[in-house]
Amino acid sequence: MAVVVGRLLALAFLVCFGTGIYSHFLQDPLPWMVFPTRPTFLYQVTQGIHITAGIACFPLLFAKLYIVFPELFQTPLVGSFRHLLERASIALFVASSLVQIVIGLINTYQWYQLFPFPFRQTHYALSFVIIGSLAIHIAVKLDLITKYWRKNKPVAELVEAPEPAEAPEPADASTGSATARPNLTSDPVRNAIIRTEGVTGRLFDWIDTTPPAEPRASRRGFLTIVGIASAAVVTLTAGQSFKIFDVTNVFGPRKQGIGPNGLPVNRTATAAKVVDAASAPDWTLTVTNGDESKSYSRADLLAMPQTVVELPIACVEGWSQTATWKGVRVGDLVDSVGAKGGISLRATSLEQNSSYAVMNMGPEYVRDDLTLVALELNGDTLDLDHGYPARIIAPGRPGVLQTKWLTSLEVLS
Repeated sequence: MAVVVGRLLALAFLVCFGTGIYSHFLQDPLPWMVFPTRPTFLYQVTQGIHITAGIACFPLLFAKLYIVFPELFQTPLVGSFRHLLERASIALFVASSLVQIVIGLINTYQWYQLFPFPFRQTHYALSFVIIGSLAIHIAVKLDLITKYWRKNKPVAELVEAPEPAEAPEPADASTGSATARPNLTSDPVRNAIIRTEGVTGRLFDWIDTTPPAEPRASRRGFLTIVGIASAAVVTLTAGQSFKIFDVTNVFGPRKQGIGPNGLPVNRTATAAKVVDAASAPDWTLTVTNGDESKSYSRADLLAMPQTVVELPIACVEGWSQTATWKGVRVGDLVDSVGAKGGISLRATSLEQNSSYAVMNMGPEYVRDDLTLVALELNGDTLDLDHGYPARIIAPGRPGVLQTKWLTSLEVLS
């Protein structure tokens, strides 16, 4: 059972690691990185899988702990350097994994006030601790794992037989130490009485005579329960990421179709403290390219050629939903200030003191015909909580990079 659950747990963590790294570099790209903009639902799928696989780790990790629990108390605690590596790597893996999946789950509910540390940086660093400790653990047990993968005989024959237990030390009547057993006699009845004399004698007698508990579930039954638990947590939460599960979304923090413009909201205008600035009648969007600059009121933007696109908004917390957006192509706006060819862009929000108030966008997004300065959402004027008077929407990007409450666009290169 430990091998089966271990394989599933390792697969889930590797999926989380891969999708998490993709999300990280979308937000903090290296200079040479270029990201695909098709399919448009790519980030919606990868981040949905990231969150769902992370939630599935809960029953798998608890099952693994249940299976290996007796081994945590084996003696001696450390028998060799290899044994030390094995135990240290599994201790580090379990501890960091528990922290990782718990803070990940809390993040989906945006309970940031519970974190005395920056979530994103901590989550990113812990992912390498988990993968590193997992790699060490696999390395020190590689010979046994290889036997399981290549096994052509019953599993029981592959398990190394435990060394025979050492015979108990004879009683040391001369020292009278607390660990020495009382002197026994040739009378079995008297010996039974001696064994149960005093608190220590009763304790040792209880340990010696208590039979081990019989397993309450078969191997097949245990794995079935783990499978049902994993399927349940996925089915009851995946609806926030995948529409097909929306009807069974009981514990996911957001439901499809609920919110202003029929779309959930992560951060409201009130929370961002932009209500007055975003509602001001003299609001303008400034587009600059070096010394050339133009300002557009919302009426000016509405008077420009409008484009309608179907794009998902996919947030790092895992929820996502496809919506209909209408607005001006970003490419048309940068062209209006003389930008040529592939250029990068910096978008700035009215919001202050936010990590995502300023966002950079690579050429693959700027020149994509689906990238808009959106003015309408699902057939209505963009709601204030969704970024009124104007926001960015681009294919295949995290929601935190779809800047709301725009105030300026600056051509970088």
